[in-house]
Amino acid sequence: MRIAVAMSGGVDSAVAAALLVREGHEVVGVTLQLADLSADGLGVSRCCAPIDVEMARVVAGRLGIAHHVLDMTGPFREGVLDPFVESYLAGETPLPCALCNARVKFGELLRAIPGFGAQALATGHYARIADGEDGPALLRGRSPAKDQSYFLFGLLRDQLANVRFPLGEMTKEEVRALARGLGLPNSGRRDSQEVCFVPEGGSYRDVVERLAPGRLPGAGDVVDLDGRVVGRHPGFHYFTVGQRHGLGVAGKDRLYVVEVTPSTNRVVVGRAEDALQQHLRVRDINWLAPTPAGSMAVEVQIRSRHRAQPAIVTPGPDRSARVDFEEPVLAPAPGQAAVFYDGNRVLGGGWIVSAL
Repeated sequence: MRIAVAMSGGVDSAVAAALLVREGHEVVGVTLQLADLSADGLGVSRCCAPIDVEMARVVAGRLGIAHHVLDMTGPFREGVLDPFVESYLAGETPLPCALCNARVKFGELLRAIPGFGAQALATGHYARIADGEDGPALLRGRSPAKDQSYFLFGLLRDQLANVRFPLGEMTKEEVRALARGLGLPNSGRRDSQEVCFVPEGGSYRDVVERLAPGRLPGAGDVVDLDGRVVGRHPGFHYFTVGQRHGLGVAGKDRLYVVEVTPSTNRVVVGRAEDALQQHLRVRDINWLAPTPAGSMAVEVQIRSRHRAQPAIVTPGPDRSARVDFEEPVLAPAPGQAAVFYDGNRVLGGGWIVSAL
């Protein structure tokens, strides 16, 4: 089979390509150009900076495979950057990597691979695909420390047959050891811990302020749950639900942001118990397993580093759902994903709207 591999210049995608070559596939590397925000004072995305493109090219040469660079700046701007800004200015906590996976890497790129003569697309994600009774199933990566299935809930069921995750059974240590054994030049390259278009040492807020300077909120009140003013903030876009540092409010209790309300330019804070929620509304559900006819018991993960918790998911109209946890969870944030699991299998997921 001819397989296209999305090569970012990092060690994960390099090893993914190497494993497929070892298995005897005809492999072609494709590096995406996603965002050049230099004109906005933010620089080039770390997924497509010149050093990353060159590294991917060198690795492809070392592996003896063809390498192409594909311009995806338009789809990335429309499908990821613009929604990121809108989500932040709506008081949400956006999840751009999940949008990029669904709309760009497994959207635009997957549709483009026939142009390279490829029948499947592989990436360096730590996740697995297995045959199930109802077709291909998306599973967590074997390594809990690196599992990235949470960010992949937006893949469509009919895409799974054409996707490969060669690293799904591996740990990061095993990946680096294999890269060293193959003499790959990026074997020791450090992982990026930030979203690719956020400047090194910067924050989401920096991106919003650069991309939407005329739409920024002014200063406003920080209030408690009774509406009493307990402080001032420079703009609600400095805060996200669940945040507990940099609130600028003195007190004996550790406080959390429990709500951001753009309509009043207020940030609401409370104690940890006030940030606990047991019932959520979720929109735009994407089911990777057959859509349930009624309520079903699952485990739900509400952020990338959250441990999935038992809950009942009840589908509603227009791809919505209600999530009722057995026990309250801390600070589910609007704009983040609620991903449904049955053991290691991703059943589906959607976007958190609010607590009930």
